[in-house]
Amino acid sequence: MATKVFESIGKFGLALAVAGGVMNSALYNVDAGHRAVIFDRFHGVQDIVVEEGTHFLIPWVQKPIIFDCHSRPRNVPVITGSKDLQNVSITLRIFFQPAASQLPRIFTSIGEDYDERVLPSITTEILKSVVAHFDTGKLTIQRELVSRQVSNDLTEGAATFGLILNDVSLTQLTFGKEFTEVVEAKQLAQQEAEKARFVVEKAEQQKKAAIISAEGDSKAAELSANSLATAGDGLIELRKLEAAEDIAYQLSRSRTSLTCQRGSPCSSSCPSEGCPARTSSGHLGHSPDSEHHLSSTPTPEITVKFHNWLKVKEIKRFR
Repeated sequence: MATKVFESIGKFGLALAVAGGVMNSALYNVDAGHRAVIFDRFHGVQDIVVEEGTHFLIPWVQKPIIFDCHSRPRNVPVITGSKDLQNVSITLRIFFQPAASQLPRIFTSIGEDYDERVLPSITTEILKSVVAHFDTGKLTIQRELVSRQVSNDLTEGAATFGLILNDVSLTQLTFGKEFTEVVEAKQLAQQEAEKARFVVEKAEQQKKAAIISAEGDSKAAELSANSLATAGDGLIELRKLEAAEDIAYQLSRSRTSLTCQRGSPCSSSCPSEGCPARTSSGHLGHSPDSEHHLSSTPTPEITVKFHNWLKVKEIKRFR
């Protein structure tokens, strides 16, 4: 009796295990963001696209092929030529996903690795056709226009293969070594041209400044001549007294030393009352070599005043 009970339990367990295996093989899951295509051994790929969830199939006869329908990125590098025959290296980033309704056709005509087969080929072809219409310089200036045109053409081309392109953008745009060297040489030439233009402008400004200075000197000389012709020796005496007074005042404050070489205009004119080399007491000191010498070194202001006084003396002497 007990033996029969155990045999019944064993048969029931075996039947349950077989039924569980059959049920497990007849069920499959489609995760979120995925779709499934059913391959039937007798009828081929079915046109039905299975949505997300748990579904039944006929074991051994039917097989589910799961496709990821999320938007995925892919970088496609391409080396092509521009309108002016320069090599251009472009990297294109594409966000793509398969059209769910086109999955049976994609699986039948292209296969599960559709992105590896389709995207590189159409991207290379479209990039070459678009870039060939632009010069190398315009590719950088009109980059947005190039990207938009590539995106439109690529979206249209991918749609024929059942792919949806959500975003297309140019992530890298580099040029050949020859073009880079030409650009650097052009920049150096522009810098040299700017430098030459600056030098020319500087020379022109210096020329204008010299002309204005000469005109000023000529006007001053004319005014001085008119003043001398009008006032005579009175103007000379006035300038002499003003210079002598200012220099004597500066000498008395700074204890300035002034040396007059023998034979110079100062040696013949210093004994006069208007000589700026005199001290505040009106006397000159004489060194052993007949030079006039005071106690310290002359300042630039005193030297200028003294030379002005000498010029006035020379003007008076020649008149």
